[in-house]
Amino acid sequence: MPPAARILDRKIKRGDLMVQVVIWQLSGPTADRPHGVKYRLWCGRAGVTVVRYDNETGKGDHRHYASGQRPYAFVTCGKLIEDFTADVERLTGWRFE
Repeated sequence: MPPAARILDRKIKRGDLMVQVVIWQLSGPTADRPHGVKYRLWCGRAGVTVVRYDNETGKGDHRHYASGQRPYAFVTCGKLIEDFTADVERLTGWRFE
């Protein structure tokens, strides 16, 4: 199977707040990633996670908050980024430009 292609890798830092978005297009769907996309979207303040979306092997699509982990219904990469951005803005007050 060919390797995954990184389609987005972006890191943004403002003061002690950092956002990192990494998305890979897989060569095809897998049991854990039926949509064929692997991702890790993270926002943290001073190294402590505020919110994280990922789909690590064996766990499927989910997101992490201080209150715990919740399932995430992946639709498209655009919707994933939109949902993550909304959580970052809601939880930190940071507005993306």
